[in-house]
Amino acid sequence: MESREASTGFQQYWLMLKRRWLPASIVFSVIFALTAAGLLIRKPTYVAEGKLQFRRTSPTSLLTGLGTEIGQLDPLQYQNTPLDTEAEVMRSAPITTNTINKLNLSDQEGRALSPTQLLNQLSVRNITGTDVLQVTYKDKNPERAAAVVNTLMTSYLENNIVNNRSAAAAARKFIEEQLPEAKATLQQRESALRAFREQNRIVSLPEEKRTAVDTSADIQRQINTIQTQLADAQAQSALLQRQLGRGLQQAGTATAASQLPGVQELLAEIQRVESQLATDRGRFQPDHPSIVSSEARQADLERLLQQRVQSSFGANQPQNIRGLQLSPYEQNLTQDLARSEARRLGLNSQLTALSNLQTAYTQKLNGIPQLEQQQGDLERERDTAQATYNLLQQRYQEARIAENQNASNASIISAAFVPPEPVGSRQLSILAAILLGGFAAAATVYILEARDKSLKTVDEAKRIYGLPLLGIIPAFKKSDKPALRQGMERTIPEVVVLNAPRSPFSAVYRMLQANLRFLSSDKELKVIVVSSAVPKEGKSTVAANLAATMAQSGRRILLVDADMHRPVQHHVWETTNQTGLSNLLVGQAEFRTAIKSAMPNLDVLPAGVTPPNPVALLDSQKMAALMRRFVKDYDFTIIDTPAINVDAEAPILGKMADGVLLVVRPGVSDANNAALAKQFLQQSNQNILGLVVNGVVPENEPQSYYYFSQEYNTVDTNSTPQAVQPKVGK
Repeated sequence: MESREASTGFQQYWLMLKRRWLPASIVFSVIFALTAAGLLIRKPTYVAEGKLQFRRTSPTSLLTGLGTEIGQLDPLQYQNTPLDTEAEVMRSAPITTNTINKLNLSDQEGRALSPTQLLNQLSVRNITGTDVLQVTYKDKNPERAAAVVNTLMTSYLENNIVNNRSAAAAARKFIEEQLPEAKATLQQRESALRAFREQNRIVSLPEEKRTAVDTSADIQRQINTIQTQLADAQAQSALLQRQLGRGLQQAGTATAASQLPGVQELLAEIQRVESQLATDRGRFQPDHPSIVSSEARQADLERLLQQRVQSSFGANQPQNIRGLQLSPYEQNLTQDLARSEARRLGLNSQLTALSNLQTAYTQKLNGIPQLEQQQGDLERERDTAQATYNLLQQRYQEARIAENQNASNASIISAAFVPPEPVGSRQLSILAAILLGGFAAAATVYILEARDKSLKTVDEAKRIYGLPLLGIIPAFKKSDKPALRQGMERTIPEVVVLNAPRSPFSAVYRMLQANLRFLSSDKELKVIVVSSAVPKEGKSTVAANLAATMAQSGRRILLVDADMHRPVQHHVWETTNQTGLSNLLVGQAEFRTAIKSAMPNLDVLPAGVTPPNPVALLDSQKMAALMRRFVKDYDFTIIDTPAINVDAEAPILGKMADGVLLVVRPGVSDANNAALAKQFLQQSNQNILGLVVNGVVPENEPQSYYYFSQEYNTVDTNSTPQAVQPKVGK
């Protein structure tokens, strides 16, 4: 399918070229001659070529490790490459102007060459797949072409170095301005950190935190131990107090009072008196003088003891004076209680001191995280300031070194040499002229075809009309021209079927006759109108030959010439036009006298004298009566009418006839006229039988509808060749 479509497309172009070969040949010849002459007479042009290699960074910077960012080739846009940018830099006005000034370049008139003129001859392009720029320059002078390329590349490299050094100088100057501020910021951060440490007495927060944690743990261990010992001392003191029956203060007071001078003697005397009193009470009555004397003696002794103790202790004297006489056991218990209480009080004091110390360390530990955060913030600020200052110091040194480097990331890998030969040989000039001429010829063919709206092929006629194709009439070749008779004003159609009844032309008319018979399966066709969209499409020729072909088959045929504007059938059949159709319609002639016999079985009714208004005559009852007589007297009637787009005869007669046969000739009618004619017929409800394509040149058809054997290339009017049926193809 694809090969067939390609073949059809090629045939279409070939047919277009065949139709327009003359203007295309003229345009090709003119363009070829002018172009070839211009290319051959102009002076030869020489092209010099040089190449620049680019690296992402400068080799010098890579070796020194300094200034690698300066002049680095990086694209800003994803679609672009750095080499495109560098190519435009090389084509910029400063580079080209510097090259012009160095070489004192001038034009043919001696004026200084402008950058635009230089750029017209200059080409800077990236070699695909490489990091190389190719620089070429065209000039009539080969030495100047090479000099321009080399000078341009040198100027670019110098400009590249200057730009890189300028960038380094700008960076150095900026860093110089930033260094004092960075140094002042660093000093401020260090002073703030130092003041913080002095204020909080910090030497090393991690070490202090670790020490505080260890100390707090040790204090806790001591507190736990002392609490255990204190519990033991408290239990021992409680036991001793229960054994003594008094507290430590009372036991101590009693012990101290018992040690006063005379206290023990008084206590001993009181005990003796009490013993005596107890004996006397057993022997005597309570009011016995001995008992009374003993009781008085006892009271005096107790009063004296009270006075002595009171004189030593005052208000703190023991309550029980009689209890001041302690046994050794009680004295030992009192000493043990005193020691136990002393130990308890000591442990209590230690516990209080340790608790206070632990509270202090706990508060210190709780404050350390905040101190760590503050110190961390100050240290980070100091470190940032330090890093900034160090980086600026480093960059400053790099910028100073880079400023003194001749760093460039481009190098000349191929200098331009003087071209030995000009570009473009004579053969290439001729080829260029041929190509340009061919392009102009093709454009001419395209323009002419675009402007030409005529129907050119059978397919176009079928597509525009949308009617059944009933016949295809081939065109006469030049060798066939003698068969046509020339009139004084125009060409007279020839009835080919009479001169060569067995020729291909006769065969196609017989085929047309058969197709018309096939159309009349329901109702037999008796009268048909033959017309066309515009004049000169061969409708009269088709009508005459079709009538002759039908007459040769033995049927009685009438050919009516209803074209009263330009009648032609009387010329075809070499008869007179003094009386005819118009005379019959106005009653100036009889039917028998107006009819002319053209050949056996064929009568011709000429148009007659041209009336002032042919449409009025044809659109009348007399014409309708004539049509009925045609049907009665003849087997078939063919009416030749004017073109549909010229006058209204064809639609009028078509309504009276059985149908209308349209004739179209490629190259004569166009799409607009064809569509207009079809619209006229459809609006008047005509029975359009079909389409006959006349004057078809098989060689001009993309699909060979007709092709003939070699023996039918010409029409032999003197002999009757062997009949061969025409071959029909799509």
